[in-house]
Formats: sequence, structure tokens, C-alpha cells
Amino acid sequence: MQASGKRATGNRVSTVLGRRLGGELQRLRVAAGKTQREAAEVLSATQTKVVKMESGWVPMRDPDIRALCAFYGVEESRLTAQLLELAKTDRERRKVKGWWDDGLVPGAASYIAMEDAAIRNRQWQLALIPGLFQTPEYIRAMGVADSMWEDLDQIEAVVSTRARRQQRLHGERPLVMHAVIWEAALRQLVGGAEVMRRQLNHLCDLAELPNVHLQVLPFRAGGHSGIGGPFNILSFGEDEALDVVHMDTPRSEIWIEDAERSVAFVDMFNSLSRSALAPYDSVQLMQSIGKGMSE
Repeated sequence: MQASGKRATGNRVSTVLGRRLGGELQRLRVAAGKTQREAAEVLSATQTKVVKMESGWVPMRDPDIRALCAFYGVEESRLTAQLLELAKTDRERRKVKGWWDDGLVPGAASYIAMEDAAIRNRQWQLALIPGLFQTPEYIRAMGVADSMWEDLDQIEAVVSTRARRQQRLHGERPLVMHAVIWEAALRQLVGGAEVMRRQLNHLCDLAELPNVHLQVLPFRAGGHSGIGGPFNILSFGEDEALDVVHMDTPRSEIWIEDAERSVAFVDMFNSLSRSALAPYDSVQLMQSIGKGMSE
């Protein structure tokens, strides 16, 4: 579990994607009963290089990944292809400066870079509308209520950043988004009734997109496994072994990068999804809540 998305030492950078890829290669090595020294011999490299690869400190070359997968007896070509794609994405993220690196919203760059690289996002929200679904008025109302934003310029920077992020829901490479939202988030009068009515109408419009799967967990569902807090699962391949989990706390973020713990969050999300209303019924509930709102 890491407290940030990127760590640096000298000219080496440990990224979430790099650590996820390294962790998967380490898992395959251990399962094959091989040592780091043996892996190094296959690569005609030092053991230190293998240590750095498995820790996510260095970008990985495709020939090295293919050689290690073959040495570890990986027979599933799809897994090797996914590791190669993950390595390519990590290399690109290390050398290319994205719009999110401009410092508009301090601390957000690591997550936005990951979101931009992901192909799917599964998100559970207890008290807030997911950021990719928020209207500008909703964002502003939350910014005014949050003491960490000291002036209106900072709030507008958040609005601008969210608007850029929301472009991932459209275009040629749309992010596949599956969100489960607790009913409480829909009834909280953030910014007042009119702001929330517009927000709920916006959610209903987004629910019509083919890449958006939106569900509401109603109060009547009773106790549930997600009461401990919100989280989202970013996927970079079809194989869930390559998922990473992100959680926001009031003043920090947490990344969960190992397969065992990320799978536990996938199971939790699937449980919440099964307990939630179907998409059509979710839209009906949102429309009903919006119509019943008063100041």
C-alpha cells in the first residue's frame, strides 16, 4: 500500500504502473520457483537490475519482459501481451509531460495520469458524485464547503481540471465507467436543490452513454460491505490481475498495487453492484429524487 503515486530517488522514478508491472513479474517468478539471480542470468544483467524492475524503479524493455515470461513458463500469450502493453504505457507516462502536470490542482497529477492510461474504472461512492460525473455547479459548491481551497481561483482550477478529465468519457478511446453510488450522495443538497436537480439530470444523461454503467445502492439495501469508504479500481487490461485500487482520504491518497488485495476490492465492488438497483431502476430513482427536491 503506497501513500502516493510516484516516488523518486536520484534520476529513477517509481511509478504506480511500474510497481504494478514489477509486482506481477515478481509473482510469476516466485510461482515458477525462480530466484532473482537466475532471472538476471536470463537477461545477461545484474541482480540489481531485476530488483529495480520488480520494484518499479526503471522502465522495462519488451525483450526483457518476453524473456522473463518465457523463463517463468507463462503459457498464456494474452498475459504476456498485457504486460507488454502495461510496460509501454508506463514508458510513455515516464517521458511525456501531460496536461495534468501543470500543477492546476496540487497532488492530483499521479491519479489523473493513471486515469488517462486506464481502459476501465469501477468506482464506489458513499457521499459524493463521482468526479467524472460532476457538474461545474456541484464542483463549485463542494469547493466552497471545503476549507482546503482558499480562494475562488483554486476552485475554478478544480472545475477546469475536472472538465478536462471528463473528456475521457467521450471520443475515440472512451473510458469504460461503472459507478455504484449510495443513495445518500444523491439526496445531499450540495449547493441547494436546483444545483442537485441539474446534477441528477446530468447523471441520467450520462447513464445513456454506452460506456457508462451507473447504479444506485438504495437505503433499503441495508448494511453493505462498502460502508468503510469510497474507492475506485483502475484497469489497464482485461485481466484483473493488472488492476490497481485508489482511495482518497481527506488529505492524502492511497494506492493498492498487489493482486491479492486488489482482488478483494473487486469482490467488494461486485457485491455492491449485485445489491444495487439495475441501471434503468437507478435512473428512475434519480429522477424521482430530483422531482421531490425542495429548498
